[in-house]
Amino acid sequence: MLGKVEHEEERVVTNPRSGSDPAQLGPAGREESWRRFGDETFDLVVIGGGVVGAGTALDAATRGLRVALVEARDLASGTSSRSSKLFHGGLRYLEQLEFGLVREALHERELMLTKIAPHLVKPVSFLYPLTHRIWERPYTAAGLLMYDTMGGARSVPGQKHLTRAGALRMVPALKRSALIGGIRYYDAQSDDARHTMTVARTAAHYGAVVRTSTQVVGFLREADRISGVRVRDVEDGRETEIQAGAVVNCTGVWTDELQRLSGGRGRFRVRASKGVHIVVPRDRIVSESGMILRTEKSVLFVIPWRNHWIVGTTDTDWNLDLAHPAATKHDIDYLLEHVNSVLATPLTHDDIEGVYAGLRPLLAGESEETSKLSREHAVARVAPGLVAIAGGKYTTYRVMAADAVDAAVVDLPGRPPSSITDKVPLLGADGYHALVNQADHLAAEHGLHPYRVRHLLDRYGSLVHEVLALAADRPELLKPIESAPDYLGVEVVYAASHEGALHLEDVLARRTRISIEYAHRGVDCAEQVAQLVAGVLGWSEEETKREVEVYRARVEAERDSQLQPTDESADALRAAAPEARAGLIEPVS
Repeated sequence: MLGKVEHEEERVVTNPRSGSDPAQLGPAGREESWRRFGDETFDLVVIGGGVVGAGTALDAATRGLRVALVEARDLASGTSSRSSKLFHGGLRYLEQLEFGLVREALHERELMLTKIAPHLVKPVSFLYPLTHRIWERPYTAAGLLMYDTMGGARSVPGQKHLTRAGALRMVPALKRSALIGGIRYYDAQSDDARHTMTVARTAAHYGAVVRTSTQVVGFLREADRISGVRVRDVEDGRETEIQAGAVVNCTGVWTDELQRLSGGRGRFRVRASKGVHIVVPRDRIVSESGMILRTEKSVLFVIPWRNHWIVGTTDTDWNLDLAHPAATKHDIDYLLEHVNSVLATPLTHDDIEGVYAGLRPLLAGESEETSKLSREHAVARVAPGLVAIAGGKYTTYRVMAADAVDAAVVDLPGRPPSSITDKVPLLGADGYHALVNQADHLAAEHGLHPYRVRHLLDRYGSLVHEVLALAADRPELLKPIESAPDYLGVEVVYAASHEGALHLEDVLARRTRISIEYAHRGVDCAEQVAQLVAGVLGWSEEETKREVEVYRARVEAERDSQLQPTDESADALRAAAPEARAGLIEPVS
C-alpha cells in the first residue's frame, strides 16, 4: 500500500490499461477492472457511485492513493440524478443560522463556475417575489447581501431590486396580486447525473478503478479491522474479493444498510427524505427567470431547464424502497397547488412532461420535520479500516469527499498529501471557453448547427472532439434521435462506449435526460436507442428486446404510481416493475 517502495515503483512502470484511456468507462475495461480487483491491493475502496463516492475516489486518486470505486447500480442512479440540479448556498439555511454551511456551499459554487466545471455548471437567475410591505424588502435584501458576499470572489451578478411592474416584466406569468415587488439574485445549476459521471471519469483518469454493476455483498476482516470487501458482478453473478487498507461507505440513504452488513454499529443514523419534482414545457410559464417561492414548510423552486421548467420540491419522510422512491398524486398535487397560487395561467396534470423523486440522506435529528434537519455532513471512523460519511448536500460534495479521505488515511501507512481537488478541473473543462468561441467553425466542420455544437459543449466540454469522432465513419450518428431531437445518435453511442452505460435505462434516465424531458418518457425512442447501444455492448436481439421491455415496464409503473394517493400504494406499483440489473441482491448495498 501507500508508502511501500515496491508499490511506488510498480505504479511508475505499469500502466494497467496500456494503450487505452483509463477515463474511458467502456465495455473493454470492465474485465480488466475485475481482474485488478482480485489481483491488486488498494489503499481505499469507495462504496457508492453517487457524487460523494465519485468525489471521494477523485480526491484519493489525486493524492496518489490506489483507489477502487464500486457501485451496485449505475453512476448517480440514486439521489445524485434526482436533485434540484442546483449548485447553491441555500438561502433558507441563512434563516436557520447555518452560516458556515452557506459560506462553504457558495465557495464551492464559485469553484465550479470558474475552475472545476465551467462546462457543466452555469449561472441561473431567480426572482424572489415580495409579498409584504415595509419589512420584507430590507430583511430579504440583507440576507441576499450576505449571500452575495459570503462565498468570496463572485462570478455571478449581485441582487437587483424590482418594482412590481419590473418584476412582472421579468416574469409575466405571475399574477399581479401575487407580489408587491421582487428581488432577482443568481445561483448556479448543472445536470447532476452528468456532473457525477464526469467526476467519476475524472477519478478514473487519475488512476481510480471505477466499476458499476458491482455490489458489495460482504466485508473482509483481519483481526479486528476491516481489510476490504467482497463484491458481486450483478451482470453475471461472479464474486471476488478486493483487499484494501481502508473502506469508505459513501452510499447515502443506504448508509445504515452497509453498516449492518459490516457487522458494526454506526456512529449516526440516516433518514431518507423524499423530494419530488415535476418537469413542464418552457412555454407553460412565460418568464425570463426562475423563481423561488415560500411555502408553509420550506421553499419551492421554479428552475429553468433547457426547454423546460423544473418545479420542486417536496420534503417528506420516506421509509419504503430506497432504490425507487415513488411520487404520488398527492406529491404532484402539492407542487401544482403551490406554484399555481402565483401563476396567472395555472398548470394542469396534462402539462407535466416528467416527474422524478429522489431521497435526501439527512442525518437523523431530534426534529420530526425533515425540512428542519441539518444538511451538515458527518464523517465517522465506525471501525478500524471503515469510514462512513453521510448528510450534506450536492453542492458541497467536494468538501465531503476531502473529509472522508482525511478520516480514512488514518488507517494507511505513510502520510499522503492533503486534498488538491480545488485545483483539479473535471474532464472537459480545459479548453472549454476557447471551444465556445470556435463553435461556429466546429459546427461547419461537422455539418451541424452552431446551436447544436454549443449544446454539446455544455454537456461534454472539450471532450466534444472525442464524441464527434465516433461519427467520422458513421455520419448518420449526427442525426437527432427521432422522438427525442434534443439528442444526437452519437451521444447514445458515446454513453455506452465511454461513459459506462450498461443498460437502456442508464442512457435514457442519466446519460441523457430523455426520461424526464419528453412526455413519452423515453418510450417512443426506446427501440432506436437500444439498437444503438446494442452495437457497442454486443447485445443479442433477445437482450435488446428485453432492455426495451424492462424500460417500458419501468415507465408504466412510474406513471401508475403517480396516480396513487399514498406512498405505500405508489411504492407497491413501482417496486413491482422489473429491475434492469436483475442480478442485484436486495437489500442493495
